[in-house]
Amino acid sequence: MYQFTEDCLTGIEQIDKEHEKLFELINQTMKLLNNELLEDKYHQIIGVLEELRNYTDTHFANEEAYMAAINDPELERQKKQHMAFREKINMLGFTNIDELENQQEALDDLLKYLVRWLYQHILSSDILIGKMPAMEEWKKQDNPCVFSEKYMTGIPLIDGEHETLFEIIGEANDLVKAELLHDKYDEIVGILEKLKNYTKEHFQDEEELMESIQYPGIKAQKMAHKAFVSKLEEIDLNQVDQNQQAYLEELMEFLFGWLSNHILKSDKLIAESMEG
Repeated sequence: MYQFTEDCLTGIEQIDKEHEKLFELINQTMKLLNNELLEDKYHQIIGVLEELRNYTDTHFANEEAYMAAINDPELERQKKQHMAFREKINMLGFTNIDELENQQEALDDLLKYLVRWLYQHILSSDILIGKMPAMEEWKKQDNPCVFSEKYMTGIPLIDGEHETLFEIIGEANDLVKAELLHDKYDEIVGILEKLKNYTKEHFQDEEELMESIQYPGIKAQKMAHKAFVSKLEEIDLNQVDQNQQAYLEELMEFLFGWLSNHILKSDKLIAESMEG
């Protein structure tokens, strides 16, 4: 069973309740997949898909309305992700599922997609709802990416690597403010590559530490790490090149918003677990 853990909480009551319901639908799908007593699952598959489509439509509408009400800068990106999910769900599960031999495969594909998408979406996007600073505020600060004491976990290895990540994000901030540099494409690609390589190294170190102390929240941490790396790997460089400055500003907001939130909400719990 997939658990809706504290790592998935956004702090917005309605959204968290709706996410919890989505986890219930995932577990309903898994239960159906594992039901060996039921040979023909056609009507059950159709039922799960219909409930999933109806509920996600309601949830997405509520989430987008909330983001619109608070002028969240990530709203348009969220809308695109929601639309991609709808399109994928419409494609999944309806291919020859009236034939018994195709039903298990359809359910398995649906379950894998649901788990991957929902964890990634919550942990890399929804978790930041209402927490992303407006770019106008960023521009008022010389260096908003200072690794200050509030981000310290007390674990030397982790803190040192977090400080390096802040420095890489600081490079993106410097690039945002480089008004005399008109073509920033190569520099953007360089920063993204450096960030991808270093986060993979850092996440591996962090996960090895969690395994060594048998940290109970390691599964959720791994999901969050995977979601962050996937988000970086899915960046469309053609779109980046078309509007470099706007992209850089969005990248800054996302990187610092995600990293600071992840450290304060998740990584600090590792240190608390070690102290306990």
